[in-house]
Amino acid sequence: MPGRGDFAGMWQLTRRIDDRHGQMRGDFTGTAVLTPVGDDLLDYVENGQMRFGDAAPMTATRSYRWQFRQNLVLVRFADGRDFHSFTPAGQAAGTDHPCGEDHYTVVYDFTRWPDWRATWNVTGPRKDYTSVTDYVRAAG
Repeated sequence: MPGRGDFAGMWQLTRRIDDRHGQMRGDFTGTAVLTPVGDDLLDYVENGQMRFGDAAPMTATRSYRWQFRQNLVLVRFADGRDFHSFTPAGQAAGTDHPCGEDHYTVVYDFTRWPDWRATWNVTGPRKDYTSVTDYVRAAG
């Protein structure tokens, strides 16, 4: 099972978003950098280019803080609010995340480690999409 040190560093990522609500597809390419903070934390910062359909690409970024506790990773938003948690082993569901009336579920797949995947399904009155993100260790 990968631990904090195994995740630290830079990852190339690609993300496909199938937006059923908007009836369009989005594609994201970029990097995620996980930087150690203290003994049990990683700061996760993602940057890249997002494109929906034929629209011009736009810069996209997001940040999280990962905290490692035994066999569990607790993910918080950059402002400290809880987001979800997961066990970095095999193929396993993370905890769900309600956001207003919308509902986020995630399944992580570590069976091809060090490559890994996160698949989010988001449903609700405002959102209906699947997001699949593939992570590959960046060269160098």
